[in-house]
Amino acid sequence: MKFSTCFSKNRSYLLAFLIVAMLNSCKKNNNEAPINTDTSLYFTVNETNNGSLRYTNLSGKPVVKFTFTEAINTATVATGITLKDASGAAIAITATYENGNKIVNVSPQSNFTSFNTYILSVNDQLKSDSGGRLINPVNITLMSGIDDTDKFPRISDEELLTLVQQQTFKYFWDFGHPASGMARERNTSGNTVTSGGSGFGVMAMVTGIHRNFISRADGLARVQKIVNFLKTADRFHGAYSHWIDGNTGKAIAFSAKDNGGDLVETSLLMAGLLTARQYFDGANTAETNLRNDITTLYNQVEWSWYQNGANSLTWHWSPTFNWDMNLKIQGWNECLITYILAASSPTYTISKAVYDEGWARNSAMRNGNTYYGVQLPLGSASGGPLFLSHYSFLGINPNGLTDAYANYEMQNKAHAMINYNYCVANPANHSGYGPDCWGLTASDIPGGYTASSPTNDRGVIAPTAALASFPYTPTQSMAALKFFYYKLGDKIWKDYGFVDAFNLNDPWFATSHLAIDQGPIIIMIENHRSKLLWNLLMSAPEIKSGMGKLGFSSPNL
Repeated sequence: MKFSTCFSKNRSYLLAFLIVAMLNSCKKNNNEAPINTDTSLYFTVNETNNGSLRYTNLSGKPVVKFTFTEAINTATVATGITLKDASGAAIAITATYENGNKIVNVSPQSNFTSFNTYILSVNDQLKSDSGGRLINPVNITLMSGIDDTDKFPRISDEELLTLVQQQTFKYFWDFGHPASGMARERNTSGNTVTSGGSGFGVMAMVTGIHRNFISRADGLARVQKIVNFLKTADRFHGAYSHWIDGNTGKAIAFSAKDNGGDLVETSLLMAGLLTARQYFDGANTAETNLRNDITTLYNQVEWSWYQNGANSLTWHWSPTFNWDMNLKIQGWNECLITYILAASSPTYTISKAVYDEGWARNSAMRNGNTYYGVQLPLGSASGGPLFLSHYSFLGINPNGLTDAYANYEMQNKAHAMINYNYCVANPANHSGYGPDCWGLTASDIPGGYTASSPTNDRGVIAPTAALASFPYTPTQSMAALKFFYYKLGDKIWKDYGFVDAFNLNDPWFATSHLAIDQGPIIIMIENHRSKLLWNLLMSAPEIKSGMGKLGFSSPNL
């Protein structure tokens, strides 16, 4: 049967589901009108048919236009066409008619709310004027996108920065492990605390005192609690494991053979502790004891032992698997701080040759190519995930910092701008990407975790990427912050600040918070505002000596 003459001149418009029968609706018998003629339909959503039953990023009051092969009995529309939200609650609709009731335009009476799912159903209760039934009922999924209204009242930029810092601070203060004071790996980690994330947490404590979120006495007590815990926790030639039981201090395996010392995580922890040591400079007994304890913990890390006989540092050592993982710490990545702290150690130091051969790989970490209009001095193509420019520079000030291999102010600003420019260009055509919504780094993604970057783009934006880049891209980071808070705040602003990540393609919003992502937000916003953490760590005499030995030059040393 030639049904193309009955309902469309273009067969490609037909939906994938089959039309079971149309009887003889295309023909008349002795000029008599058909009786009980079955009816089929074609539809568009906002004048578009994408060949599926799923439509995303809709806003306002989308219009679904149904074109039927027969005139519709309008009295059956109320029960034959329904709209419900994800909970099953009915949503009031408006229906208008065209072409002798063969076209029905359906739209919600009120605007869709942001990032919600609605089901528009056309069922067999819908009848034609002649009493025929609908032979291809459909359920159309309509997913709303960004609702451009502000979700919270507007405040000044400075007030917004303080609000974000204070809310994020709660992750480390309110949610700190009750026995150890350490930072939990994530908001679902129970007793599992993280060594590197706790280093970030200690820097957050210092920031919290500086911003009057807590008192100096309370902050001092919490940091001392963490230090007391670390004095008795498992150590492996002075290095801590990545994960630790917050009650017992016993190492928790991060992976099959990673059940011992993690030198990179230890360096992130020590950077935080040394920052606190420089901050708590009072002459009273409590602050003096804290400084002494931190110095002892730092001096007990056997950095040079982790060379394993080579001119390079090794990431892991296990008491049961020894050096089996055999992962050399090589640049360019987030581990510059590991080499700086190793070179700065007065007890187990490393030589400049270890830095040059192990870290810089005799200059092989250089890049020099241009991506999205920006030249990148170091690292992989397009810079990699943004945390590479954050972790080492929570305490190391990159401004004016140079050595034989790079200008680190230029490196970090270039990295952030490449990431930003990529998201603005949006070559993968992801929903939401643009000047106000950018930032690719390691984060949770739907069903897992990945290190997002321009070369590994899953459509997932992590707020920490743009917000921890404030010192490098202040204008672009502020635009992102305002978008995250004012436009997406009803979805991603929670008790501990912004959730870890989100995807606006098929709208997904993480429910997680991670210590290693929350920490850089509060710390780098503070460095942007006052240089507090930079000034503290760079003031440590060991750091001045170690960076000088490695050939660094900076007005801040």
